[in-house]
Amino acid sequence: MKKNILLWLLLGLANICFSQTVTIKEKETSKPLELVTIISESPHAFATTNTEGKSDISAFEGATKMVIRSLGYKTQVKSFEELKSMGFEVFMETSNFNLDEVVVSATKWSQTSDDIPSKIISISPKEVALQNPQTAADMLNISGQVYVQKSQQGGGSPMIRGFATNRLLYAVDGIRMNTAIFRGGNIQNVINIDPFAVEGAEVLFGPGSVIYGSDAIGGVMSFKTLTPHFSHEEKPLITGKALARYSSANKEKTGHFDVNIGLKKWSFVTSYSSWNFDHLRQGSNGPEDYIKPYFVQRQNEEDIVITQEDPLLQIPSAYSQYNLMQKVRFKPNTFWDLEYGFHYSETSPYGRYDRHNRVRNGTARYAEWKYGSQKWMMQNLNITNSQKTAIYDQVTLRLGIQSFEESRIDRSLNKDERTTNVENVEAYSANLDFKKSLSKKNTIFYGFEYVLNDVSSEGSVKDISTNDITLSASRYPNSTWGSFAAYVNEIVDISSKLSLQAGLRYAQFKLDADFSNNIDFYPLPFTTADISNGSLTGSIGGVYRPAESLVLSANFGTAFRSPNVDDIGKVFDSEPGAVTVPNPDLKAEYAYNFDLGVAKVFGDAVKLDLTGYYTVLQNALVRRNFQLNGQDSIMYFGELSQVQALQNAATANVYGIQAGIEVKFSGGFSFTSDINYQVGEEETDDGTKSPSRHAAPLFGVTRLNYTTKKLNLQFYASYQGEVKFEDLAISERSKDEIYAKDSNGNNYSPSWCTLNVKASYAIAESLTINAGMENLTDQRYRPYSSGISAPGRNFILSLQANF
Repeated sequence: MKKNILLWLLLGLANICFSQTVTIKEKETSKPLELVTIISESPHAFATTNTEGKSDISAFEGATKMVIRSLGYKTQVKSFEELKSMGFEVFMETSNFNLDEVVVSATKWSQTSDDIPSKIISISPKEVALQNPQTAADMLNISGQVYVQKSQQGGGSPMIRGFATNRLLYAVDGIRMNTAIFRGGNIQNVINIDPFAVEGAEVLFGPGSVIYGSDAIGGVMSFKTLTPHFSHEEKPLITGKALARYSSANKEKTGHFDVNIGLKKWSFVTSYSSWNFDHLRQGSNGPEDYIKPYFVQRQNEEDIVITQEDPLLQIPSAYSQYNLMQKVRFKPNTFWDLEYGFHYSETSPYGRYDRHNRVRNGTARYAEWKYGSQKWMMQNLNITNSQKTAIYDQVTLRLGIQSFEESRIDRSLNKDERTTNVENVEAYSANLDFKKSLSKKNTIFYGFEYVLNDVSSEGSVKDISTNDITLSASRYPNSTWGSFAAYVNEIVDISSKLSLQAGLRYAQFKLDADFSNNIDFYPLPFTTADISNGSLTGSIGGVYRPAESLVLSANFGTAFRSPNVDDIGKVFDSEPGAVTVPNPDLKAEYAYNFDLGVAKVFGDAVKLDLTGYYTVLQNALVRRNFQLNGQDSIMYFGELSQVQALQNAATANVYGIQAGIEVKFSGGFSFTSDINYQVGEEETDDGTKSPSRHAAPLFGVTRLNYTTKKLNLQFYASYQGEVKFEDLAISERSKDEIYAKDSNGNNYSPSWCTLNVKASYAIAESLTINAGMENLTDQRYRPYSSGISAPGRNFILSLQANF
């Protein structure tokens, strides 16, 4: 026993002896810099600085090349011995441009973007603080390169390169957020993510299936939440922030608080946010078609259509939300790092505004149409080991458990029957990711993934006059969806100017569905269905840097989307005359994508960035005629009905250009602009060609900035091109409730442009005031495919205190 105690004391003493802290500051002000990244390939090590600009670099001892990076500062390369001679204190100079930065979304490991052939953008905490986005969907939108559709205020469905919904992938702290009921229609799950609790967001454009698996066709949105920081001194590190915000367009009242408590080996982060949004006011200058000057209210057991005092209010659109996050991190020594996270988000019920725009017999069609409380809970455990072995230099085990609850509630005007559908998904995931350097020029990433979704669905009808509740058809069959996959990805530095990257992934997926919960509502000739299939995807690309100021990249990649429960659940769309049955031979949808990019800096004053891409989607799921047990027709509700099924029979094509420019002027002025142009064509159920529903029109953002030590001022314009009636997807052309009318009385999406101004001023070292005015000219406009208008003139004021 005494020997064991002595051994532990010696180990503890050794740990203390080898602990080494570096401090990184801004050269001009000597202020500590947070979230500076430090990377070494030999030994393999990665670290970031805390709020005091400090980081433990014990794992870097002996390193000859430590790359120190921070966005907006000149990259420095030092050896461990050089840092030692500098007293382990580094001063970083500001830089106009960076052609490389540290990203994690490409491989799930921190690496420099100059080795990655895919286009990746980062949304920094500084941008988020200045722009004050209300939701995570709005946070993505401020990039100027992700288009966001909204059917109601409580939502946001990103569109990337002509794809959306279940053909995009969301990841939070490396855990996939997509579930087996992500549908082809617009989804709202991204609002479950708290923008105040995100320390970094990245968007990977194009295929990401080699690393992330199913659904990563158009792109990957990766959110990194607040990391608990340790103290590198004897006293605890206690830091955090508190924020309060008000916006006029929806009378937003928002509060946020987070605190980090860091000890030597333990650290904790607690975050809480609360939002309250009133009905959203749209602008006064724009199409009259967007105005719905009434709402429905239940009075004395009767539905009354009430004329609004302010016709610009969009009623019902009010909702509230709160988010809670708790993280615990433990680092017993240099090699082990354990982090547990708990996330919870819950919204109030919120009206689906586009459905309230529907009319029947000259009046409102619905008395109620809303989504119920949307709930998301995630627990995740990340265990990382950085002790070099024969099979890895670093390994991370990610375990995740998520619970999703969503519902939809509707009742027609003057009807007593209120229909409610509730869906619950329990999602389990395990990822084991390895990183290994085969040589100084060759690094391999490989790993395994297991995902299981358990879906339960129920329906009911309540008679609001008697309060009687009866069971009704559910939206989905009770189902399980699972996937097992293995992948390998390799990066080779051919020379100091050229690097290549290639990867492969094989995934086996299985879906089991039980339709017995709806046997009383749909006389289908089956009660179960199952799909089991596999898919192989890969990518190859390269980055060429002929000069420090020029980067050329090219990438060819494939991606896939496995059929999910939402696909197989479409049997409930059956009607007399046509009945949809499950197809056990469904395969994954496949996408083939080619990217070509160039980035060039001219004289440390101008940076140009241009990316072109072309994507072909094959095996797309469409409904076509089918046979069941050799029969092309069966009896359904007493009528002989044509048998149909989803089949891998359609194709889609998308191509486009993403362009950006940055110009730095003297005196703290700068200019940036991002513009995106994409064209898509897809095949419909009847075999005809149609413009792609999710290919956004021309859109972008242009900004003029002025920055001093205390002030950050930005004037910017956001804009969208017109979508004519003939350029709308065929499925969109009849949606009177969301589009304006052209001179011929046909639906179309008008072009629009808003002028906006934002400012951030540091009143004191720990106190910042942010203010802004969006939509200065009070335009009434709707982003393409949206069912609710964007805010009219909107005043924003927030106060943030850091400690």
